Amino acid sequence: MRVNTQSVNFNVDQELVNFIQRRMNKLEHFYDRVVCSDVYLKVQKTSAKENKVVEVKVCVPGDEFVVKKQCKTFEEAVDNATESLQRVLLKRKSKLRAHI
Repeated sequence: MRVNTQSVNFNVDQELVNFIQRRMNKLEHFYDRVVCSDVYLKVQKTSAKENKVVEVKVCVPGDEFVVKKQCKTFEEAVDNATESLQRVLLKRKSKLRAHI
């Protein structure tokens, strides 16, 4: 799967990009028709500890899913976002099977 990672107002290190790629590749186990995904990393300028925002957009044929998570670290936010996407993709897969 092609994963486009974009960071807003900071430079992302290669280790984080590799982590995101591994997590996003796991989504193909749940739904094999994922075309591409875009991951946006943002740091909000607030005094709160949970200021890391990850927004993931996944493109599948005929639809597009967007999940946004805010956590203390980017790794935690990516994990939470991929868990949410797993549920969404499994739900879509079961709906498609029901129509066959």
